[in-house]
Amino acid sequence: MKRSDVEAQIKKALAYYEKAGIILTDEEKERIEIVDFGLNNVDKMGLQILTYVNTERVCAKEMVLLPYQTCAEHKHVPTNGAEGKEETFRCRYGRVYLYVSGEGKKEDIKARLPESDVSVFHEVILNAGEQYTIMPETWHWFQAGEDGAVISEFSTRSTDETDVFTDKRLVRELQIDN
Repeated sequence: MKRSDVEAQIKKALAYYEKAGIILTDEEKERIEIVDFGLNNVDKMGLQILTYVNTERVCAKEMVLLPYQTCAEHKHVPTNGAEGKEETFRCRYGRVYLYVSGEGKKEDIKARLPESDVSVFHEVILNAGEQYTIMPETWHWFQAGEDGAVISEFSTRSTDETDVFTDKRLVRELQIDN
């Protein structure tokens, strides 16, 4: 992504944090991470993340999804001798369509199929104030509804750089072009 595109995504994320009533310090605003999975189509496949804390034991994040923006299907695997990440998503604004391992058919989901490989279709719909916990090594992907979404994540240590993706084209680290 170009630096100017990253800055534009950060502005969009800040508008959503404001809609959700989440107050950020100037320092936190500077740390918003843009994830495009190496596809250069962040408005469709990607997300915006602010990590508050990530210690050896706990992690807390605020994630923004733009309307119909999708976080790619992945799972959190054991890393450095630690079990994969357990995470709880709490929807703060909008609606989130979350898909996890379990029963469900592609034809029945409410989300739009992403331009990426997905294999799980057990649908969990989160509206503002609702939450769901995802256990380690569970395949999952999620997408915002028509109004976008803000999600708080509470988890064990985050090692997202070791996530395994269903779609082998995807990468976690953003490449910025000037």
